Amino acid sequence: MSQQIDPRAPQFNAVVTAVVLALVLLTAPNAFGVALLGVQAVLFATGAGLGVQKTPHAWVFRALIRPRLAAPHELEDAAPPRFAQAVGLAFAAVGLLGYLTGATLVGDIAVGFALAAALLNAAFAFCLGCEMYLLGKRILHRSPAPATN
Repeated sequence: MSQQIDPRAPQFNAVVTAVVLALVLLTAPNAFGVALLGVQAVLFATGAGLGVQKTPHAWVFRALIRPRLAAPHELEDAAPPRFAQAVGLAFAAVGLLGYLTGATLVGDIAVGFALAAALLNAAFAFCLGCEMYLLGKRILHRSPAPATN
């Protein structure tokens, strides 16, 4: 059975992530911006590897924000947001590689894509990585077309 989470927690995570990634774009490729992207990559790796409910963002949400909110109308499967964290990790890794090798434009583009996805979730509760997960799951579980004779 998959773990169920409050759907507002990933949206809170996206708000924090969007702020961090915006700061990265404003400060990279200097050391502060690159280090900040490294920290974000570790946070993405934590969410992807251990689960979104094990991240520092999730702890802040559970401890400080969730007690002040009404109960959610429904819970959601943690697998799609976990996949979204893996996608974020991939973009952060490409961004880090770009910045560290002097390919600043590559770094900026990768971070820009991750920022766009975080902003979609933060502002509209639309998780692009989650939708990618669900689409992939539908494609993989589609039964083959019957043979025609």
